[in-house]
Amino acid sequence: MNYNKIMLALSLGGALALTACKPAPEQKTEQQIAAPVAEQAAASALVAGFEKRLDIYRTVDLTADLSAVSAQHKQMLVKLIEAAEIMDQLFWKQAFSEDKHSFLGKITDAKTKAFADVNYGPWDRLQGDEVFLTGYAAKPLGAQFYPADMSKEEFEKADFADKDGLYSIVQRDKDGKLVAVPYSQVYKTELTAAAELLKQAAALSEDKDFANYLTMRAEAFLNDNYQPSDFAWMAMKTNPIDLVIGPIETYEDQLFGYRAAFEAYVLVKDLAWSERLAKYAATLPALQKGLPVPEQYKTESPGSDADLNAYDVIYYAGHSNSGGKTIAINLPNDEQVQLEKGTRRLQLKNAMQAKFEHIMSPIADLLIAPSQRQHVTFDAFFNNVMFHEVAHGLGIKNTINNKGTVRQSLKELSGGLEEGKADILGLYMISQLSEQGLLPDAKMEDFYTTFMAGIFRSVRFGASSAHGKANMVCFNYFAEQGAFVRNDDGTYQVDYVKMKEAMTSLSQLILTLQGDGNYEGVASLMADKGVIKAQLADDLARLTSANIPVDIIFNQGKAVLGL
Repeated sequence: MNYNKIMLALSLGGALALTACKPAPEQKTEQQIAAPVAEQAAASALVAGFEKRLDIYRTVDLTADLSAVSAQHKQMLVKLIEAAEIMDQLFWKQAFSEDKHSFLGKITDAKTKAFADVNYGPWDRLQGDEVFLTGYAAKPLGAQFYPADMSKEEFEKADFADKDGLYSIVQRDKDGKLVAVPYSQVYKTELTAAAELLKQAAALSEDKDFANYLTMRAEAFLNDNYQPSDFAWMAMKTNPIDLVIGPIETYEDQLFGYRAAFEAYVLVKDLAWSERLAKYAATLPALQKGLPVPEQYKTESPGSDADLNAYDVIYYAGHSNSGGKTIAINLPNDEQVQLEKGTRRLQLKNAMQAKFEHIMSPIADLLIAPSQRQHVTFDAFFNNVMFHEVAHGLGIKNTINNKGTVRQSLKELSGGLEEGKADILGLYMISQLSEQGLLPDAKMEDFYTTFMAGIFRSVRFGASSAHGKANMVCFNYFAEQGAFVRNDDGTYQVDYVKMKEAMTSLSQLILTLQGDGNYEGVASLMADKGVIKAQLADDLARLTSANIPVDIIFNQGKAVLGL
């Protein structure tokens, strides 16, 4: 479900990232659970005070070197982008009740319209889903996955097939009772068109395994059985083009975290960087055994087919394109596939470089102590993100006390805690590999300091983001443990010894909460530490005053790529 990402983007959350890693729900009122969107007849206006929020994104061209891509594969890329565009249309329907074009057509100011476009509706995704257009109510926690008049209590008491299904919409039947309707029925027109595009792309593929995956994914669009295509995706090893597409992450369902949202990434493999990363896949079983928890919390073994690769992403769509942009992917989310085959970790190098250049480096110049700024590096950022994604595949997927999967037992809180686990455990794994001599050129000072700068980056994603919430928990936990100090000049200085200790103890805490399926414990942790306190809020305001963007948005598509 569902860190922005040789080294990993860091935040306790991405790129977030990062899994295809995104939003962890803050607790909201019953009104917000089923808040209807007001009908809009007139032009929509910006809520007073939101003017400065319109400049939080930096626009970059999403390009890649396609000179080595064959003419036939360029034709295939066109088909893949067109299929991704359909995922974008479907996510609009899942996120917001109004038609995209009529909604945006009512906004007269160009900057406000662009802001609404990137947020897929009238709610600011990087500021707790706060309403930024007049006339709209709070965002429903269940988005468009559930009836607007349904309460959480009604759902929990109801008994119907596929109640907690990933690939269905909950609606009311003719008698007013709750029923689950499969995506393949609700979105039949769009998914049929997307399936046809994937079949056409498969016919153009020069890689038989990729063609097989595309064909099976097309079938999944029509029958809602995505697991076979997840296994097919895991079997691909040599394909130079890749595609992540379908209903994948469940963060948009902030009511229960059950239902998956549509998204897509079209990707071109960076062969040179991928070769550098391949050696780390073999370390996963040993890293699992070395986790800092009792044996019962690490009895599961990661699949042996897991791999690490670097890509340039050339198109984002749907959930992955909304609000903050993912910079690394760890998939599939299916627990059975993970246990049998592992996961694939895809580092989106060009998106990472854009974030490092335009966001991370300026943050470090403002908030990191001058004596430690040289330790904020792109290699450390890359590795922090990469091992964040590796960490998603470690730990435990099924509770140790028969409460079902971790995802089921922790419900809407699972996403935020999982991102927190991936962040902190990724850093722990880097320290272990460094001690074993498997990162010979690594300096732990680089990883720790870059991690600290990354907290400031991701905490700006807000409480409705899984990455942002997770980074708040990490920041406050580290502060309590003395892992850093705030100097009189307003900069932060890492205590490397105490950070290592805090990293280990927080890893233990999160892994234990997950293994126990301790919903109450996670809720308490989030309520206590998943908040931005006054001093941090003031320092984050300094970043805004310095015009440092919160995230990036893209000029993207066939024309930008010259296709």
